[in-house]
Amino acid sequence: MRNKFLGTGQPGFHPLRKVRVALSGVRYAVVYDFAVAYKTVLSILLLIACFYNRRWIDFGLVLVVTGMMMVSEMFNTAIEALCDFVESRHNEKIKIIKDISAAATGISILIWVVVVVAEVVRFIQK
Repeated sequence: MRNKFLGTGQPGFHPLRKVRVALSGVRYAVVYDFAVAYKTVLSILLLIACFYNRRWIDFGLVLVVTGMMMVSEMFNTAIEALCDFVESRHNEKIKIIKDISAAATGISILIWVVVVVAEVVRFIQK
């Protein structure tokens, strides 16, 4: 696709191509990143349970925190891959960048875990 700022790439805007590229990225993250895969599977199971029991607020909450977790995991993976591509040897600045990225992902995973555990506990109590 054409980059309008750099003037590079092929001309034309194709929304379906953008959707296909985005879905390809999600597929790649789920297939090749175990951290994304197991959390996605757990979330889908919980979403099915919320949908089945018609708990729409819970469904929405689980959907939002799962999306947040997946986005942060994918950004973390992309940042780490880019850092490794730019500098393959140990570099203290790259380490700090990776640590910050991992911390952001850790916060989103903590929020995801709290919501998932709270929902599972609510289902068990019913």
